[in-house]
Amino acid sequence: MSKHEQVLNLDPEIELRFKGPFTDVVTSDLKLSNPSERKVCFKVKTTAPKRYCVRPNSGMIDPGQTVNVSVMLQPFDYDPQEKNKHKFMVQTMFAPEGPIESQDQMWREAAPDSLMDSKLKCVFEMPVENAHLEQTVTSKPVSEEKPKPAKQVQIEATPPTKSSSVESDLRKKDEEIQRMRAEQERLRDENRSLKESEVRLRKVAMDSTVSSTPASTKSTEETSQSLVSNMPPIVYLIVVFIIGLLIGKIVL
Repeated sequence: MSKHEQVLNLDPEIELRFKGPFTDVVTSDLKLSNPSERKVCFKVKTTAPKRYCVRPNSGMIDPGQTVNVSVMLQPFDYDPQEKNKHKFMVQTMFAPEGPIESQDQMWREAAPDSLMDSKLKCVFEMPVENAHLEQTVTSKPVSEEKPKPAKQVQIEATPPTKSSSVESDLRKKDEEIQRMRAEQERLRDENRSLKESEVRLRKVAMDSTVSSTPASTKSTEETSQSLVSNMPPIVYLIVVFIIGLLIGKIVL
C-alpha cells in the first residue's frame, strides 16, 4: 500500500545545511507548516542521534500554524575527504480525535498506512575564506602536505612574543641563581676564614699559657734564694741560738 503524501510544508525541503567551522555547536533551522484543517502530529528522526540535538523533536501543529525546529550539530573534527551520510526524517500523521494521553503510545499504535514522512540529507559547508583551501587540498596528490588555514598561520605567528617573554624570565632566574651561588660561596669562604682564625687564636693562647708557667716558677725560686741570701747575719745567730736551746732541752 502506498504512503500518503506529506501534509506538512518543510523549509528547507531537501537538505539541512550546516556552516563551519565545526569547533562549536552549529544550528540549522527547519520550519514545519501545517496548511491543512486538521491537527498534525510530527516526529523528527536522524541516522546519527549522537551527533545532533533536536528541539523540539516531536509535537503537534494546529491548522495554519508553523513550528520552528532547531537542529544542532555537535562540535567535531571536520575532514573534507570524509563522506557525509547523515540524514533526517520528518514523520507525521493526523492527530486522532479526542484527547491524547500519551504521544509515545499514540505513535506505537499508529497504523503504518496513516504515517507520512519526508527525508532530508545533511550538507556541511566551510566558510568562504576556507573554500579555496579545501579545493586546493582536494586537487593536490595525497603525498603532498595539506596547506594550513590562514587562521592557523596567524595563531602560529603570535607565540614569539610570549616565548621571548618566557626566555627573558628564564634568563633573570638564571642570573638570580648565579648571584645566590656566588653569595653562598662568599659566605663559605668567610666561614672558613673565621674557623682558621679561631684555631690560630686558640693555638696562640695555649702557647702563651705554657711559656708563662716556667717563668713564674723560676721567678719564685729566684725570689726565695734572694730572700735567703739577703737575710742579715743577726738572723743566722738567732737561728743558731734557738737550735742550741732546743738541743740542750733534749739532752737534759
